[in-house]
Amino acid sequence: MSQTAQIVGKVEYREGDGPNIVIRPGPVKVETGLNDVTLSWVDEEVRGSTAMPLVDFKRYVAEGKIELGA
Repeated sequence: MSQTAQIVGKVEYREGDGPNIVIRPGPVKVETGLNDVTLSWVDEEVRGSTAMPLVDFKRYVAEGKIELGA
């Protein structure tokens, strides 16, 4: 299932065992799977994408840091 959302708070992801990386505020595309969510965005000329556990995504939504349907 694909939908749009807006990052409005501090949302972080981790690449492998590296440090947390903040996703910049703004629009994202959301692809929901059974256990995870893929977020993708464009920041000027750079495209970004990450997968995060569904439980983390739901927490960010509940905390108001991600607004769905924006």
